[in-house]
Amino acid sequence: MTFSITELIERKRDGDALSADEISWIISEYTADRLPDYQMSALLMAIMFVGLDAGELDAWADAMLYSGDVLDFSHVAAPKVDKHSTGGVGDKVSIPLAPMVTACGVAIPMMSGRGLGHTGGTLDKLETIPGFRTALDPPEFTRLLESTGLVLAGQSETLVPADRRIYLLRDSSGTVPSIPLISSSIMSKKLAEGLDGLVLDVKVGSGAFMKNLDDAKVLAETMVGIGTARGTSVTAVLTDMSQPLGRAVGNANEMVESIEVLHGGGPADLVEVTYRLGEEMLLMGGITDERAEARRRLEAVVSSGAAFEKLVEVVEAQGGDPAVLHDPSLFPTAANEHVVTAGAPGFVAAADALDIGVGALRLGAGREAKSDVIDPGVGITVEVNVGDEVSAGDALARIAWNDDAALAATLPLVERAFSITDGPVSAPPMILGEVP
Repeated sequence: MTFSITELIERKRDGDALSADEISWIISEYTADRLPDYQMSALLMAIMFVGLDAGELDAWADAMLYSGDVLDFSHVAAPKVDKHSTGGVGDKVSIPLAPMVTACGVAIPMMSGRGLGHTGGTLDKLETIPGFRTALDPPEFTRLLESTGLVLAGQSETLVPADRRIYLLRDSSGTVPSIPLISSSIMSKKLAEGLDGLVLDVKVGSGAFMKNLDDAKVLAETMVGIGTARGTSVTAVLTDMSQPLGRAVGNANEMVESIEVLHGGGPADLVEVTYRLGEEMLLMGGITDERAEARRRLEAVVSSGAAFEKLVEVVEAQGGDPAVLHDPSLFPTAANEHVVTAGAPGFVAAADALDIGVGALRLGAGREAKSDVIDPGVGITVEVNVGDEVSAGDALARIAWNDDAALAATLPLVERAFSITDGPVSAPPMILGEVP
């Protein structure tokens, strides 16, 4: 069956619903490289403004899901539970979380993404490990899950290929913040993993794609609905993204901070979110039915070193050099540092995640075009949180940079990200709610 892509774009632009057959054709033609990027970009823009109704979303999610292989891990005895974040600034949670949860007895076939807009990508961070391979074909993916209980990979050529292509196109066409596109992208990847359960971290705030709690709840409910309709248990935790999560924003520096968490350290906000999501994963996997016991087990595998050793095992299994895990000073670092300081004493009222995320993007820590190459060593270290008291001259952020022009483009954003007031300021809560 053949359709006119121009007519479909025009109809969607004008608010008409597309049929399941039309959506299936669009996804299959684009995956087969028979539709050009510029036409798919036009359709994505129409969807961003007009949306997809329930029937269209169902058809779009199915077309994405079945655009390639769907994995079957039913022979793996351990419960199979994954986690996914809707994207944020400084969000490196998956890297310490996954080995912690796997060390507690849950198998995690984690299929992650790259940086999208101003938000970082788990794959980009992991690839700062020399030799680490994130592109795995289904047989190798399955073999590694059987042997290690954890795979940290991206979409291969045959695993959800439609999403792999559309994901990059959204990033470079200004069509990232769309609930239908975000939800179908995340859920197509996750449903292709053959999961027993999925825990979602839905970010809320300036640095997230969902700027307010109401929109975040709609996104969470949409994803929970997609999973439930296909027989997969899904829970969504809503977490704050008004300021960066943790201190490090970049790639290599976020790997260093992730390792700190696995050694029992790390910033308090990052630790709080990591453990809360870990508790949900252990509860969903049936490892325990008590939240306090789930927390105890997670703390035990960190204190014993089992969680860190699991990460080492996975890195070695996927071709990476674990030397950087044992000695984080071996990770790439930028040649230069610029310190942004407080101009007056007071209390930190804002450390805007969006400005800091875009600043890191301009440094070279993310992509503005599909073809951009990431600089793994650049990034921003945020030295304060909202509510902290500072003196004049105190460091607010440290910018690690390599390129003069990139620093010039970044510095105004980082400087305006911070607001200092005279009176005390309350820090925002990290956990904002849960769906269902």
